[in-house]
Amino acid sequence: ELVSQVDGLSRNIDLLRAGIETEVQRDLNVAVAEFTELKQQLERDTLVLSILKKLQEFDTAIKEYNTALLEKKYVAAAQQLEKARSNLKMLESRKGFELKILKALGTELTVQTQNMLYHLGEEWQKLVVWKLPPSKESSSLESVVHSELHLHTVPSKEEEIAGPPVASVLQAFAVLGELHTKLKIFGQLLLKYILKPLILYPSLQPFTEEQSDVFILRFKSEELNFDHSSPMEVFDKIKLIFEVLHKYLLNVPLEQPAEDKKECRVTLAELLGDMIWEELSDCLIQNCLVNSIPTNSSKLEQYIEVIKSTEEFEKALKNMQFLKGDTTDLLKYARNVNSHFANKKCQDVIVAARNLMTSEIHNTVKITPDSCVALPRLPDPEAGDHLKMQKTPKLLHNDMVTLEHETKLSQYTFSLPTCRISSSVEKLMELAYQTLLEATASTDQCCIQLFYSVRNIFQLFYDVVPTYHKENLQKLPQLAAIHHNNCMYIAHHLLTLGHQFRYRLTNILCDGAATFVDLVPGFRRLGMECFLAQMRVQKGEILERLSSARNFSNMDDEENYCAANKAIRQVLHQLKRLGKVWQDVLPVNVYCKAMGTLLNTALTEIVTRIAALEDISAEDADRLYSLCRTMVEEGPQVFTPLPEEDKNKKYQQEVPVYVQKWMTFKELMIILQANLQEIVDQWADGKGPLAAEFSAAEVKSLIRALFQNTERRAAALAKIK
Repeated sequence: ELVSQVDGLSRNIDLLRAGIETEVQRDLNVAVAEFTELKQQLERDTLVLSILKKLQEFDTAIKEYNTALLEKKYVAAAQQLEKARSNLKMLESRKGFELKILKALGTELTVQTQNMLYHLGEEWQKLVVWKLPPSKESSSLESVVHSELHLHTVPSKEEEIAGPPVASVLQAFAVLGELHTKLKIFGQLLLKYILKPLILYPSLQPFTEEQSDVFILRFKSEELNFDHSSPMEVFDKIKLIFEVLHKYLLNVPLEQPAEDKKECRVTLAELLGDMIWEELSDCLIQNCLVNSIPTNSSKLEQYIEVIKSTEEFEKALKNMQFLKGDTTDLLKYARNVNSHFANKKCQDVIVAARNLMTSEIHNTVKITPDSCVALPRLPDPEAGDHLKMQKTPKLLHNDMVTLEHETKLSQYTFSLPTCRISSSVEKLMELAYQTLLEATASTDQCCIQLFYSVRNIFQLFYDVVPTYHKENLQKLPQLAAIHHNNCMYIAHHLLTLGHQFRYRLTNILCDGAATFVDLVPGFRRLGMECFLAQMRVQKGEILERLSSARNFSNMDDEENYCAANKAIRQVLHQLKRLGKVWQDVLPVNVYCKAMGTLLNTALTEIVTRIAALEDISAEDADRLYSLCRTMVEEGPQVFTPLPEEDKNKKYQQEVPVYVQKWMTFKELMIILQANLQEIVDQWADGKGPLAAEFSAAEVKSLIRALFQNTERRAAALAKIK
């Protein structure tokens, strides 16, 4: 029974399933298809409706634009154009929906935009009129004086309520996105014809004139005695220009479309400032602030006025909204005056030093032990330095007192001897002292820069002078002597230069860095090498002249005697000439050593030549003696270190001190005139004056040359040993 019931139910279920699958499923499918079709139709209709709406909006915008343009409501017209443009963009952005009308609408929009820009351009040209000179050289002073800027933006009383037309023109440009281009052109003209000339030409003065409907900005030129105007004057002139522009042209907020609310209150002045400020500040720095940097530290304090005026100038521009943000390059440059001062000072010092080094050496001044560089009195070391000194134990101090010797050194012991140096070197030394003195009053950074500039002066001297004056130093003995003195003079000052300023310079330099002593050996070597090279040249000339004396042989031949006499005369003439050119130039001791060395060279050569002769006749001996007498009589006369004749006698009498072979030469003269016995007496068993100057072999050789071979000669030769 249960089985039969189940079978009945199963059949019913199958019937129901068959009914659902055939009838209900079919009806459902039909309903879904109808729903989908209706949905697609609704979407298509909605899209068409939105596009038609956008087209209607575009059409309305163009109509309203035309109306506004006719009424010269430029901002409203520009906004309608932008509205039309945004509608067109939305239509074009629909994919798979190309309408032929869109191309025509795009063309229409472009035409209307250009038409609007043309109208705005016309208005702009009426508002801002540039009257520029026709000449191509637009930057010259004469042409700048004839430049004028007319602003037809003075509002009349009726317009004051409605707002000036300049605002609507500029805001319309802003809405259309063309303002940047217009302002850029205006900014370039402003820089070229107004701002830059005011910075470059101090004589140029801005001159303003306001009439009923126009404001005129022109220039007048005034005769001035100075090349550069002060930054304060330049800032005032430029401030005046910006104030005028702000009042009559640029105080216009750019009302942006509602969607773009970020820049809602950007003013025209700010846009213009962004465009021209960088170029303007560069011009102000290069042509105004650079020239105002002081050249000595005493004027640095006065420079605070320049920094203040720069701050005020920037503050005024910020108030007019030309500038935004914090400190600009202009103010940074002005505030960084210490660094610029140091750079400028160092540059000036090196240029001045190089000019002195390349000037003539032969313009000289006399230096005496009493003379010193005009150095202002330096203050005493600070208290801290006294403390260092007090740390020395008292016991040691007492010992030092007891060790003090009764005899005192002369005050001139460490002084430079009297001589002549180039006036340019004296000025160079004064420049070094003045620069170091300036360093003591400067900031730490500036002090270090100036100190090393002074070191650079001396290193530059070491490299420049020997190269620049090379030819003259080789050719002219007087210049070589002056250069020698110059180097010794500089070395003399370098010994104490660092010490003199040690406690006045910055702490970094006080710890032993402030010294010039390391340069001293180099300068001494430089002076000595130059002078010794000149001495070698003179020595070579003496030996060359004596080589024409035919070895002093066969003096009984008149021709040979004349040649030898001429050579001796030439040598004496050369020494006299040198004695004159070095007179009053070299220090006396250096002069005497130099002249003594050269005279010694001549005497040594003569002695060597005569001692080498194998045969000397009686007549030869007489003639050789007369030649030697000439040297002994006239040789000392070349010693004229001082211009006063009577003072030179002392040095002429001291010739044996400076001429090593002087006594040798005199002994040779005695031999030339002596008999055998006298020679033996002069020898005195190797203890006499002759033995002090000549060796036994040289005396024997001379005896053989002077005397014939006899028993007496043999006996005499036997005693020489």
